[in-house]
Amino acid sequence: MTLTLQWMEWTLPTAVFFVVIFLILVAMTIWQTVSPSVERRGFLPIPTTPGDRLFIGLLGSAYIFLAWIGLTDLTLWIMLAIGVCWIIFVMRWG
Repeated sequence: MTLTLQWMEWTLPTAVFFVVIFLILVAMTIWQTVSPSVERRGFLPIPTTPGDRLFIGLLGSAYIFLAWIGLTDLTLWIMLAIGVCWIIFVMRWG
């Protein structure tokens, strides 16, 4: 019996995606270390910190992407713009 390993094929867009998410998390960590924030209320029904809003924005963006892929045949570049706008909206007014 032989063991074969399956490696993920890292394409440039995949690598860029994960590097950008990593850099956003590093930037948020530095920001919160230098200038700790307090919870505030926006349009979200709970008090949130910037880290909470980032998580909610990324999670919501992922669900929007999945719905986009499942329900439309349109290009993902449009969805990328919508996803970025969603994250900015949640970060600013969430």
